[in-house]
Amino acid sequence: MQKKKGFATISDVAKQANVGKTSVSRYLNGEQNKLSEQMIDKIASAIKLLDYRPNHSARMLKAGQSKLIGLLLADVTNPYSIDVLQGIEDVCRQQGYMLMVCNTNNQQDLQTQYLTLLEAHRVDGLIVNTAGMTPKQVSHFQKLSCPLVLVDRINTSLGYDSVGLDNHQAVTQACQHLVRESYDALLVITESLEVEPRQARVDAISEFCKQNTRLQYQVFETDKMCVDSIAQTITTFMTAFPQQKKAIFTTNGVAMMSTAKALKALNLQIRRDIGLIGIDDPEWAQLFEGGITVMRQPSKIIGKTACERLLSRIQGNQEAPLYLTLNAELIIREST
Repeated sequence: MQKKKGFATISDVAKQANVGKTSVSRYLNGEQNKLSEQMIDKIASAIKLLDYRPNHSARMLKAGQSKLIGLLLADVTNPYSIDVLQGIEDVCRQQGYMLMVCNTNNQQDLQTQYLTLLEAHRVDGLIVNTAGMTPKQVSHFQKLSCPLVLVDRINTSLGYDSVGLDNHQAVTQACQHLVRESYDALLVITESLEVEPRQARVDAISEFCKQNTRLQYQVFETDKMCVDSIAQTITTFMTAFPQQKKAIFTTNGVAMMSTAKALKALNLQIRRDIGLIGIDDPEWAQLFEGGITVMRQPSKIIGKTACERLLSRIQGNQEAPLYLTLNAELIIREST
């Protein structure tokens, strides 16, 4: 028998070895103790001749699992997302799962398309970190037959496990640091507050400033991190608080980068003219003009914890949803 073109099947192997398909299945499933040595040799020779490669996906699906984990990311270019991805990937690799990553690029239509795609691949579970959830998308999630864990999304009404940052702790510690350094005027620069964690961070600043009235604050929210518009806002802020010691708080690494560019465009020196602090610790933050003070998120641990939680659900854990929040670490650098 000549070597077949394309992918060989179990039937091809059985025919080449002149044995039954059951015997081939036993060989492939590690039940070789049920086969004679002669039969083992014949099957092994047929597999080698046909270059047979077992379809592990089909075998897993037949067993009721795919060994696939789906991951919906809001923005794969965000350093936070990359760190979360690495944490998830580490656990998947250790536990023998393959990760399917879908970047929604902060577009809800893409989120729906990818969710349908992941369903079609019959993933064993989903980890979701997306920009927002419309009622239609929430309904779609609730119809899924597989477990789901949310990352960096804090809406407990959805009834899913979630893992993310303790935003109140991170903001409070950052503001306490600013007060200790005698800052009394704060400009908050953030992307859209439709995303829950950003809104939670702004709310925590508002709460802190109500209790510490010496620290005044303004919020600049924008859908697009335009350096020119940020620069204009900073100029207005500097004028509004001429005598106070001023600082800027950015709600994530994307806002921090655009703010740093705006300050450079304005020829303002960080710390001498205005302080800068933010949530997230991208690699460049410690290199920028003496370094930027940050609240460093345990991003990889967040990803690792989310994946471990999902796997426990896949393995049958039926306990009530857990809403896990992890603390940020204050890293003080020259910017404050």
